Amino acid sequence: MRAAVLGSPVAHSLSPVLHSSAYAALGLDGWHYDAHECDEAGLARFVDGLGPEWAGLSLTMPLKRVALDVATDVSPLATAVGAANTLVLAGGRRRHADNTDVAGVVEALRGAPPGGRAVVLGAGGTAQATLAALRELGIGDITVLVRSTARAGELRATADRLGVAPTITDGLLDPARARAALAGSDVVVSTLPRGAADGITGVPPGAVVLDVLYAPWPTAFAAAAEAAGARVVSGLEMLLHQAVAQVELMTGLTPPVAVMRDALDAAVAARA
Repeated sequence: MRAAVLGSPVAHSLSPVLHSSAYAALGLDGWHYDAHECDEAGLARFVDGLGPEWAGLSLTMPLKRVALDVATDVSPLATAVGAANTLVLAGGRRRHADNTDVAGVVEALRGAPPGGRAVVLGAGGTAQATLAALRELGIGDITVLVRSTARAGELRATADRLGVAPTITDGLLDPARARAALAGSDVVVSTLPRGAADGITGVPPGAVVLDVLYAPWPTAFAAAAEAAGARVVSGLEMLLHQAVAQVELMTGLTPPVAVMRDALDAAVAARA
C-alpha cells in the first residue's frame, strides 16, 4: 500500500519520518510513504491518477481547503472546520476527507485549564482547526488577532459552524494592542508563518503557549514567552499527534506513539 504527503513546498516535511516509523513498528512491510510537490491547481489531477494501492494522503499548505472539493465525503469535523489535512482512500473510489490537525492541537494543549481564556494569532486553516480544538478543551473565551478583519471571513464561518463566538480583532500588527489582548490569557496559540510573530510580547507567566512552528526552534515569539514564564510547546507536538491520528485512519491500527516520537526527535536532531 502507498501513502504520501502533498503540499507546496513539501521537501522539508517530517511526515515521511513519522508515517514510515509507524509502518515499520506495526509490521506493515509492504507500505510506503513519500512526499510529492503539489499545488492547489494540481490536487484534483493528482488524486484522479491514483490507483487502488493508495491508502491515503496527508495534505499540508496550501491544500487544506481545496481538499474538500476533491473528496467524495467529508467528516463532520472537517466540514465544521472548513479544511481537511487528510484524505483516506479506498479502492480508488472513496475519498474521505478528515481533519486531524484538531487532534494535534488538542494533544499539544493537554493540561491547559478548561474554562480559561485563549488568544489565537492568525486566521488561516490552522487557526480554524484551533477553534475546534479549543471548543473540545472546554475553552470558550477566545480572542483571535488577525491582520485584517475584512479577510477573516473563512474564520468567522468556521466559528459559526462550530457554535463558538470568538472576538476577532485586527490588532495583530499593533504591538500595543497585541499585548493588551494577551494580558490575562491562559492559552495562546500562534498559527503564524515564520517571522510573523516576531516582536509580539505580553504573554503572561503561567500561560500555555503553542507555536505551531518547529524549525528553527525556538522562534523569537516562543523564546519571549518562555522568558516571561509561560509553558511553551513547539509545533512538533501538534505534528506528532496529527500524524498519529492519520496513521490510525489510514491503517485501521493503533499507532505506536512512542516509536513515532522517537523517530521524530531523531530526525529533528539530525537536521540540527
